[in-house]
Formats: sequence, structure tokens, C-alpha cells
Amino acid sequence: MTGFRLPRLNRRQVPLLVVGAAVVFALAYVLLIAQKPPATGGGNWRTTTFGSAVDDPGSFLRIFLDSITFAGALFIVASGFALIFGLMRVVNMAHGAFYLLGGYIAYEIQQAMTGQGFAIPTSQVNTWEWVVPLLVAAPCIAFVGFVTQQGLLRWNQGQELRQALITIAISVIVADQIIAHFPRATSTVAQKFGGNAVSLSWPGWTDRFVNLHVAGVHYSLARLVMLGLGIAVGLALWLWLYRTKTGMVIRAGVDDQKMTSALGINIQRTFAIAFVLGSALAAFGAVVWASQANIAAGQDGQWLLNSLVVVIVGGMGSIFGAAAGAILYAFVLNFSATYLPTAGADCCTQYSIVVTFALIALVLAFRPQGLFGRPG
Repeated sequence: MTGFRLPRLNRRQVPLLVVGAAVVFALAYVLLIAQKPPATGGGNWRTTTFGSAVDDPGSFLRIFLDSITFAGALFIVASGFALIFGLMRVVNMAHGAFYLLGGYIAYEIQQAMTGQGFAIPTSQVNTWEWVVPLLVAAPCIAFVGFVTQQGLLRWNQGQELRQALITIAISVIVADQIIAHFPRATSTVAQKFGGNAVSLSWPGWTDRFVNLHVAGVHYSLARLVMLGLGIAVGLALWLWLYRTKTGMVIRAGVDDQKMTSALGINIQRTFAIAFVLGSALAAFGAVVWASQANIAAGQDGQWLLNSLVVVIVGGMGSIFGAAAGAILYAFVLNFSATYLPTAGADCCTQYSIVVTFALIALVLAFRPQGLFGRPG
């Protein structure tokens, strides 16, 4: 009778086991191991900003909701980038600049409608004073995207490096013009962001907290609305891509552009539609997030990077990938910033960005096409 023998692991299984063990430890750390900072200061490797989910469920729930609501806004912006990248294979380096310009246009419209200045009080904004800026900003940025695609990118189709350089140039021009023409904000908060940070306001009816009846948590209705808008955009994109003829053509173009053109389909018109919609979604996302936080010159690069991370993690040309990438990115970013050890001296929370990019490295190592992407 032979004894029990453990199965041998090949070289591919060892990294997977290491990553799996790291993920299990991270979950156990957040759920069970983390400890609140002691009242006397100091701490150890288990000390975090808040206690574990079991020890401090209220804080855990708030961070969870902060992450999922941020993912809603992130998805709106990144889905436009994913649509353009997935169909046209164009890394639109101006996507962040479109986001920024859309936010500033919406701010100008809301400021003109309300007659208020920087940081318009939410109580003085009605629903139309939020919707109208959105309805103006999104078409404006859609038009900018249309001019960019038809005037510059269309004639360089298939030349990825040239298209990237063109969109970088557009990004620089737009960002410089924003700095030159939007110097309105002069408050202390604005000066922190270079003198031209601005903020939209949600409609007054969102300015309250909802009792979730869980761990005594009352959560912002505005952030829940932000999550609802992200879900609505995702549902609308899914219906458009999977239940309409135009969506069928776009998905066919993602799979095989040459065959789609050979069937007599005007692929250039499809490209224009995708670019226009993707640009409009950048403006939509800007209005949503600028209503929750400040928008300032220099954030174009940050939101371009956010969109790139979402597409890399989720997979190119997939609306489900964009959603999964946004959720995973938001959760890793927020939870690592909160639950990395502090040891009483803010030991490690500044390394949350390292954890975020470790996520990209792991996805590229084990699934280079992204979570929902398909091999090229």
C-alpha cells in the first residue's frame, strides 16, 4: 500500500498559488485582523485607520459604499475611453482633456443659471440647474470629439503612433486653454489646485443622508445617485450595443474591421459614432464627479490614467470589462489607502498607489487581454 503523496506543482501553478494566498490574506486582514489605532498612540503591523470589518462594521460599510459609488463615476468616464479604444484601436490621449473641458463648460452654465460663484450651495440648485449643464456640456464635447476624429484621426487610421501623438497635442492645447480661460475660482480651496479649481453642485433634493439601517450608517444620497447614474449608463450602453443594429455593427467592427467593411458597412460612420459617444461620456462623467468633488486644471492626466487602468484591467472592447475594471480599481484604491498599516505614524497608507499598480501587473501577468477581453 503506497502512502499519500501531494500532487506536484508545475511552474505556472506556483505563481497562481502565491497570488491566491496574497488575496486571501488581504481579505482576512480587512475582515478580521486589522485593529483600530490605540488611544495611547503607536501600534503594530495590524494597526489601520479603522478596525476590521467585524470590529468596526460601520466604517467598513462606508468605505465599501465610497468605493462602489466612485466606481460608478469612474465607469462613466472610462466606458467612453473603452468604446473608442475597443473599436478604433485609438488610445485617445485627449480623453482626460475632454473630461476636464466638459466639467468646466458645465460649471460655467450652472454658474450662469444660478448666479452663484465657486462652490454653489446645493440648497440653491434645482434639478434643471444640474441637468441643463449636463445637456450642454455633453454635446459640446461630442462635437469636439467629432471634429477631432473626422478632421485629424480619420486620415491616419491604422497609424497608432501618429494618432497617439495627435491626441497628445490636442490634450496639451485643450489643457492650456482651460488654464487661460477659466481663472474664475479664487478661494482658498481653488488656490490649492492652482487657482482655477471649480465645483458643480448636486440638486438640492440630494443634500441629505439616507439611513441604511445597517450598523447605524447614514449615507449620502448624492453619492447613491452617482452610483445610480453609473448603472443607468451601463444599462443604456448594453442595450445599445446588444439590442440595436448600430451596436451590432460596432461589435462586428471590434471583432473584424476589414470583414465589416467588406460587407458594405460604412465603418467610418461607425467610428465617428463611437468617438462622439465616447467623448460625450467623458463630459457626462466630469459633470457627475465635479458635482461630488473639485475639478481642476491638471486632473486631465489623472482621469486619463484612471481610464487606462480600467481598460487594462477589464479588457479592451468590453462594456462588462469596463464595469469590472472600474469596480476592482476603485475598491483596491480605496481599501488599500484605508487598511494599509499606519503603526501610529501613517506608516504605509501612502503606498496605496503601489498596490493599485500591482493590480495591473497581476492582470497583465495572468490575463494579458484583461478580465473580459479576448485574445487578439
